[in-house]
Amino acid sequence: MKVKEIMTAGPKACTLTDNLAEAARLMWEEDCGIVPVVAPGGELVGLITDRDICMAAMLKGRNEASIAIEAVMSGKLFTCKPEDDIHNALNTMRNNKVRRLPVVTAGGKLAGMLSMNDVVLKAAEAGDKKAPELSYGDVVNTYKSICKHQLPILQAQATVTV
Repeated sequence: MKVKEIMTAGPKACTLTDNLAEAARLMWEEDCGIVPVVAPGGELVGLITDRDICMAAMLKGRNEASIAIEAVMSGKLFTCKPEDDIHNALNTMRNNKVRRLPVVTAGGKLAGMLSMNDVVLKAAEAGDKKAPELSYGDVVNTYKSICKHQLPILQAQATVTV
């Protein structure tokens, strides 16, 4: 199964000069918790989450309309391509502990978003005859990896013997 078969195509996006209030409005209208950020040519340059918006407004003590997305967005991107096998995309999610992946073209332009919601809705139960292309086990194992807390640094240091 390919990513393009289950991704959300044509997601709404913000630009670098939009503000956090605009991103929040898009999230409300599109019922999502993340918005891709694109450059003028449509190239993906970052992501902004609902948590980013809340934390920036609180920490900066300013109204969301007065804070540019560029000042808050994450430029650290983990992506997949429409032609990628869904299991490769799930591995990227597991390894990087992310629930959503922007789907980009070979030229880096935004083509869609792949979320764990998309994956869950497409997964099927294993039957007696043939295993599904995307199983409930794939979903659970991915969620377990994403949700697993990393060992706190102090606890990790205490377990190291010299």
